[in-house]
Amino acid sequence: MDISVIVPALDEEAQIAATLASARGTGVREIIVVDGGSRDATARIAGQHADLVHAATCGRALQMNAGAALARGEVLLFLHADTRLPRGFDVAVLAALADPAVVGGRFDVCLAPSSALLILVGRLMNLRSRWTGIATGDQAIFVRRAVFESLGGFEPIPLMEDVAFSRALKRRGRIACLSLAVETSSRRWREDGPLRTVLLMWWLRLLYFCGVSPERLRRRYADTR
Repeated sequence: MDISVIVPALDEEAQIAATLASARGTGVREIIVVDGGSRDATARIAGQHADLVHAATCGRALQMNAGAALARGEVLLFLHADTRLPRGFDVAVLAALADPAVVGGRFDVCLAPSSALLILVGRLMNLRSRWTGIATGDQAIFVRRAVFESLGGFEPIPLMEDVAFSRALKRRGRIACLSLAVETSSRRWREDGPLRTVLLMWWLRLLYFCGVSPERLRRRYADTR
């Protein structure tokens, strides 16, 4: 098996080079960046580090689906543009998928730059994910290509596409919760405040599970920014 790393990006010139450098590994067949119309140098910088840069309609689900359609690997790994993979990530992914019962998985996460409170936030995120089997996009979700295609990819919704996909994936087989941690930017928590951000994310997820449409959730999320 080999891995296609798919990175949806929008105005991430400060982060994209380091993210793509972290995504290289012996088990990686290709790195695909799907740009959603960046107004900065994201696409140009990505072109220096990725195997393919593709332009698509803006929207994380739409961009990830576009990248998956171009990918040739047997495993798809979806990586946010502000998240860095740990050394040996490819070995860990392929080892997990050596078990035919495992359909996909995710990594633990740590927030950087960090603080005592953000360390706690990261640990709670990891515990919540292990308990529920639900991953967020910050955790670098990976999946067998055949399973991804059978699920129809990510729902083309403006928010909660990662949660919706995780719920669907759980019904197909075992989920590998890797203890290796990706490092994701803590800028959202630092800008909006850790407690406020955690409460907002839990509130949005609760509303989503109660049936509130992702379009309405997106408007509520935008109103709090």
